[in-house]
Amino acid sequence: MAVQYIGDNGPDGVCIGLTASDLVGFYGETPVAQASAITAATNTTTTTSTTTALTTDLDSVRTKLNSVITALKNIGVIASA
Repeated sequence: MAVQYIGDNGPDGVCIGLTASDLVGFYGETPVAQASAITAATNTTTTTSTTTALTTDLDSVRTKLNSVITALKNIGVIASA
């Protein structure tokens, strides 16, 4: 069986989904709408580095990373299990 390609090699590329509410799925997963925005992690500068401050920063990064992982799982880009 030959590989099927999406796109026509046009100069503007290929877009899947016209709006954020369009449903998209990969690898047989149920299509879902675009995940909500995840704000970028920011550097917290303090005059003293404390375990509490570092833990807070790491917890924030962990939460954001888990949101990205969940969004990728929901559309089937990465496996759920």
